[in-house]
Amino acid sequence: MSASGPRSVRRPAAPGSEAGSTATLGERSQAPPTRPLVALVGPPNAGKSTLFNQLTGLRQKIANYPGVTVEKKLGVVDLGDGLEVELVDLPGVNGFSARTADERITRDVLEGRAPGLRAPDALVLIVDSTRLEPHLMLVEPTLALGVPTLLALNMADELHARGGAVDPSALGEALGVTAVETNARTGQGLDQVRRFLRAVAERGPLPERACPAVSNVAKGTPLPMADQFARRRRHIAELTRRAGFRAAGPSALTRRLDALFLHRVWGPLIFLVVGVVVFQAMFTWATPFMDGVEAVIAGSGEWLAARLPESWFRSLLIDGVWSGVGSVLVFLPQILVLFLFLGILEDSGYMARAAVIADRLMYRVGLQGRAFLPLLSAYACAVPAVLAARTVEDERDRLATIFVAPFMTCSARLPVYALLIAAFIPERPLLGPFMGTRAATLLGLYALGVLAAVGSAFLLKRTLLRGEPSSFLMELPPYRVPSLRSLGLRLVDRTRVFLRRAGRIILLVAVVLWGLTQVPRVDGGAPPIDESALAAAGHVIEPAIRPLGFDWRIGVGLVSSLAAREVIVATLGTIYGVEDADEGSIQLQAALQRDLDLGSAVALLVFFVFALQCMSTVAVVRRETGGWKWPLIQWSYMLALAYGGAFLANWLI
Repeated sequence: MSASGPRSVRRPAAPGSEAGSTATLGERSQAPPTRPLVALVGPPNAGKSTLFNQLTGLRQKIANYPGVTVEKKLGVVDLGDGLEVELVDLPGVNGFSARTADERITRDVLEGRAPGLRAPDALVLIVDSTRLEPHLMLVEPTLALGVPTLLALNMADELHARGGAVDPSALGEALGVTAVETNARTGQGLDQVRRFLRAVAERGPLPERACPAVSNVAKGTPLPMADQFARRRRHIAELTRRAGFRAAGPSALTRRLDALFLHRVWGPLIFLVVGVVVFQAMFTWATPFMDGVEAVIAGSGEWLAARLPESWFRSLLIDGVWSGVGSVLVFLPQILVLFLFLGILEDSGYMARAAVIADRLMYRVGLQGRAFLPLLSAYACAVPAVLAARTVEDERDRLATIFVAPFMTCSARLPVYALLIAAFIPERPLLGPFMGTRAATLLGLYALGVLAAVGSAFLLKRTLLRGEPSSFLMELPPYRVPSLRSLGLRLVDRTRVFLRRAGRIILLVAVVLWGLTQVPRVDGGAPPIDESALAAAGHVIEPAIRPLGFDWRIGVGLVSSLAAREVIVATLGTIYGVEDADEGSIQLQAALQRDLDLGSAVALLVFFVFALQCMSTVAVVRRETGGWKWPLIQWSYMLALAYGGAFLANWLI
């Protein structure tokens, strides 16, 4: 097969394979597809996503495969003359054993059994040429599907720079496909890839067909696993010999950096510094942008309000919809700063080293090394932390990371902490000039959240997420300079995903809360806050929160804080008639001192340490776990822990 004219192959079903029946081919469109579908396949860290971004640019979209949390990246490649192909970037896998969600999705797509996605008409199989021998283990079972395929030997510049060599023509001839050398970061070989895609587009989509089961193909002749592996290694060694492959020597830079980053003493210290920089950047770098977003939302809301007549519609639009949008958008700068750092760390090769270092500590509490950075980022906001948990490959460890991330003290809790600590904790020196009682109280709240996270992870991995400890195998890629284009496109993707996933539910909650403040109507207008349906909700839950030392006013604040934790400060200000109330308001502090004692104030602090009072987080957890099961368990567990902790605090103090 040549790149200019791929063969049209009708794929037979493997004997005994379910894929031989059109009933198992997944959901199909009644109309014939207008564009051929080409799948990008390859091992992790081979450069698939970089090639995908180079070919599709901004003409891409991201969604989840039905029922799972694995993302489906689809894009359109414009080849000129009205020719286009649809490109799907499959998850990076090392095999088709279906042990992970990534492997199951890749297998199902290749077999034509992924719901809502037809079988691919062609494949671009991309491997890292500096690690050609282990990556060729994936090539044979993929080629055995009989789909027109282009083999892209990526990282070709690194291979040659480090003294390696390979003859792509000889390797392609030995495998029966066209092989080309590429460098996805610089665009080397991109013209040859586009020629292959153009030939696929000119031929058009293949008829609907069945495919051999890739899992059956991968198994080969029934032999003991060790014998199969040894036979395949001998065959791959023969292929690379015929292709004149000479392995690249280890990079001098990689050796020097690994000697530092993986050192038993310096490695953890550097890792700690990197974590602190990421943590600090999410607070310092993102803050001006967050303030800017907040100012734009507030200013545009005031501008819009001044041009609309006084009515319920204006109140709905400004106080409900506009405020709801603002409560979502204000977190976007933190999301982007986090994923910028994650992208740099991952694309540079350091993320793999960080995971190895963190695993020594995280394993003891039942988590994986990759969970460290998501949990660290949760100190700024749990929403990006939940999204960042995708870097955790093992599904049980990923769910545990998502589950405990909200225990980290996010920035939204700080206004509540500041208000209550200032009102009820007198400032006295505790460690001389270094720490006072208020700072110690704040530090204690942070520590309490960490203890809850560690204990919950330990409990989860021995109950709901029980299983054999996952082996932590991490391939250490060479260090590379990240591509600015790939980083930029990744940030655009994260922006789209965040707004689509978190925006819908948080907007609905904001509108519902607004509605509760507007009824029952009094003289054609909104009632006083203490006579509204929201206050009635506070009275309804008051008997349940009385044992914690809370009255209906705190109940209203707890209900309103479901939109965002810090909303309770403004809500209490409204209830107590304090204008422009914030955490530093002396009037609001005095009002709270009249209605709460020290025990109930500490109980409220403990409640906010444990409770999941953030619908943005709930919304993102629902999307990331593929349903309501885990967010409901998480919300209920944290609420029970918060109630129990607050009850004990109020009873003991």
